[in-house]
Amino acid sequence: MKKWQVLLHEIIYEADTKAGKTFDIALLILIVISVILVALESVLWIDHQFHNLLNIAEWCITGLFTIEYILRILSINKPIRYIFSFYGIIDFLSTIPKYISLFFMGTNSLIALRALRLLRVFRILKLTRYIGESNSLLRALRASRPKILVFMFGVVIICVIFGTIMYMVEGKSDSGFTSIPRSIDWCIVTLTTVGYGDIAPTSPLGQFVAAFIMIMGYGIIAVPTGIVTAEFSYQNKKIDTNTKACLNCSNADHKDTAQFCHECGEPI
Repeated sequence: MKKWQVLLHEIIYEADTKAGKTFDIALLILIVISVILVALESVLWIDHQFHNLLNIAEWCITGLFTIEYILRILSINKPIRYIFSFYGIIDFLSTIPKYISLFFMGTNSLIALRALRLLRVFRILKLTRYIGESNSLLRALRASRPKILVFMFGVVIICVIFGTIMYMVEGKSDSGFTSIPRSIDWCIVTLTTVGYGDIAPTSPLGQFVAAFIMIMGYGIIAVPTGIVTAEFSYQNKKIDTNTKACLNCSNADHKDTAQFCHECGEPI
């Protein structure tokens, strides 16, 4: 690998060096500014009054993000892995809409163009790359996935059972429980403590069942949080990682004492 690629890689992909930290901070500021600009463009009077200024600023930011995207590809040995990675796709989606706008001319395309421009909000997801604990959180979520899926399956079963019960209790009244799917929908809304209020039980037995579902909802909401929190604590104790990224495969999940990439075996 050439010296300029190694230097570029250290600046862009790592935050242990002074240059890397400066790059990360500058990119964070740029991301925040770009998201603010997208939000301001959605305010009609601001867009009408400052449209040209906002457009110029957005083109400048798009140009900088394009340069960053290209440099990320040039600074690694296997650019395809970055291009099709989560962050690579986010970087692409958050940059390309401005260029697409050049090819959409005429009034008929304004609605589609507006939707495409909103994809620039994806830039805010780039922030997670520069938050140290985000990788630990992602690992905790992946490890918690089987438990959460089993839990969610259990919640679905509960909603089906209690929705059917509510239909049996309230189905003959005019309270709105006109079918089992409608009753299951009410049960989901009640169990999650959303409570639209569009339908409500009127009989004493139905109100008792509803009260039981509401109380149970508070306990159910806390379960996924507990699962992820426990796994998060375990992951933090299990591995202590740094910000070094592999020059060969771009893997950035390494222990502090690691000298070689555990993904491809190359020195880091």
